[in-house]
Amino acid sequence: MKVAVYGRNFDQGFLGYIQAFFHYLNHYGFQIDIHRGFLSFMSDQYQFYPSVNSTFTGYKDIDENVDFLISIGGDGTFLDTVSLVRETHIPVIGINSGKLGFLANVAKEEIPEAIESLYFGKYTVEERSLLHLSSEEIIFPDFSYALNDMTIQKKDSRMITVHVYLNGQYLNTYWADGLIIATPTGSTAYSLSVGGPIVLPDTNNFIISPISPHNLTVRPIVVPDESEILLKPEGRGSKYLISMDHHSKIINKVMNITVKKAEFSMKVLQMDHTDFYTTLRNKLMWGIDTRNSFG
Repeated sequence: MKVAVYGRNFDQGFLGYIQAFFHYLNHYGFQIDIHRGFLSFMSDQYQFYPSVNSTFTGYKDIDENVDFLISIGGDGTFLDTVSLVRETHIPVIGINSGKLGFLANVAKEEIPEAIESLYFGKYTVEERSLLHLSSEEIIFPDFSYALNDMTIQKKDSRMITVHVYLNGQYLNTYWADGLIIATPTGSTAYSLSVGGPIVLPDTNNFIISPISPHNLTVRPIVVPDESEILLKPEGRGSKYLISMDHHSKIINKVMNITVKKAEFSMKVLQMDHTDFYTTLRNKLMWGIDTRNSFG
């Protein structure tokens, strides 16, 4: 089997775990295709030179025979892999070297078990829907897709106005600091922080969540993901911030923006001993009595 490995950087405390990670990959006989920047980071920062078979720099030179892509880092690093695998349907699994790790949900202590599970096929593959953004002008020329969410936000102190249409039918006008369109995967990210609901990953929905709305009766709404969402922003300011996951760009004029479900999905690996409900309980501390934490 062949794996691609992608990462950005990590702290000194994770060095022993990354060494164990490559040890177990080699032990089980995986062929390793590693991101060139990640390999350079480890050799330059820690003088660590793992045994690998090949390197890649982007989605165009990832070997088509790769069975899995392993993301090393936090959720931001995991989101980077969306633009690496694109429509290749290479399944992705995330090993968390950071803090929360909702998408990168394999803990560093679980590395040996995770690699063993990959080798023996003890996992399931989940299909995660993506957002696709289009507009009158190309905003993100390289990759206009997002696994978590798309947002439009104000660039100065003034609120923006966003008129929203679903399949051509007028939904609402939002006076707010911004608006989030989230996938089920993104329901536990930015959308959650502004009061949006948690949606199970396999549900066919999008969530529209306003950011600090002027009218407090305007709440997040869940809509079918076959809907085509048209955003018509306006406001006193001439600049807006558009983001797709953690990639953002300032646009200098008002333009209509269309958001819809992408024509392809992302495959996410889950180890047999993990599931979405376990992740919710562990990461969001559901069911934990925190009263004893306050004196």
